[in-house]
Amino acid sequence: MFQISEKMQKLPPYLFAEIDKKKKQLIAQGRQVISFGVGDPDMPTPERIVEAMRKAVKDPSVHRYPFGKGRSDFRKAIADYYRKYSDVDLDYEKEICVLIGSKEGIAHFPFAFVNPGDITLVPEPGYPVYQIGTILAGGIPYFMPLKEENNFLPDLGKIPSEILDRAKIMYLNYPNNPTAACADIDFLKEAISFCRKRGIIIVYDAAYHELYFEGKRPTSFLSIPGAKDTGIEIHSLSKTYNMTGWRIGWACGNEELVSAIATLKENIDSGTFEAIQIAGVECLSGPQEDVEQMRSIYQKRRDILVDGLKNLGFNVKIPQSTFYLWLVVGCDSFSFTEKLLMKANIIVTPGVGFGPSGEGYVRFALTIDEAKIKLAIEKMRTLINGG
Repeated sequence: MFQISEKMQKLPPYLFAEIDKKKKQLIAQGRQVISFGVGDPDMPTPERIVEAMRKAVKDPSVHRYPFGKGRSDFRKAIADYYRKYSDVDLDYEKEICVLIGSKEGIAHFPFAFVNPGDITLVPEPGYPVYQIGTILAGGIPYFMPLKEENNFLPDLGKIPSEILDRAKIMYLNYPNNPTAACADIDFLKEAISFCRKRGIIIVYDAAYHELYFEGKRPTSFLSIPGAKDTGIEIHSLSKTYNMTGWRIGWACGNEELVSAIATLKENIDSGTFEAIQIAGVECLSGPQEDVEQMRSIYQKRRDILVDGLKNLGFNVKIPQSTFYLWLVVGCDSFSFTEKLLMKANIIVTPGVGFGPSGEGYVRFALTIDEAKIKLAIEKMRTLINGG
């Protein structure tokens, strides 16, 4: 029989694929499942963006290979967006590269800078692709625990010197998945200074930057002085505009790092379909009322879930960003999720699936409508009361 590579054997099961598989199995059994599992927006892509795509796809010139860093008009729209909303100046010709979704960029980036045996600094609990990309590139992930007592920020001072001597990349992700935490200016300054002194690249995952509540916009990594000297930010249209299936994102920041990922991509893919990039121009350059409306919808869902969980006796930390709620459950996370699944047909994500520091927590995704959230609360109430 065929033997898969040692690198593939080192990969953990992909958490979200496993959750989706279990969900489909239950539905096939005829069970009515309420899923707070995978963070996949349930709202449609705004019509203005769909119409831009509809028009663009009719142009035969976009049907060819989209080589290079991406269309100039889309990269300029990205630069204009950063300037307008984050007060960040980007050279769209040199400091931006279009990606086939942020996941692709995160997974491939280590191939450009990590040699076998090199270390990457990976937050945990965290997005599994940080460690997966590292392993596939032949590197070794070193996990930085994110603890509630430290506001879910890594304690950089606790990383051993022998690890830092071999570290090539530090992954940071704020607003954070799964904890919904945000990084303040002081921490970002500390991280930039820390990595600059040691020659460590910061890969900053900003996929949830536009998902915030009460008007409290998160601090932009690239707005911090010195960020572009050592870092690259990876962003996406997926969560902001309900476009997870479209697969479009970008890397921006340090020119050398952007150039490296562009060169890598030239050798392993042919770029992002240009019609999607044209629709991306409309995303960023058009009116943003649909994004504001989406944030309002998520906030209402958050409030319903928070109130419901509080009434059930849980100690709830109210998220100020992302569409996740990170809940302390007072027992091991797999037992809690298994009980919800088998006795109430509710899917949540076990915190330990994101890393050992996630034990004792579960993640709820606010990507279901208000009626289903209320129904889930009632099902949990029945379960808690012994029903």
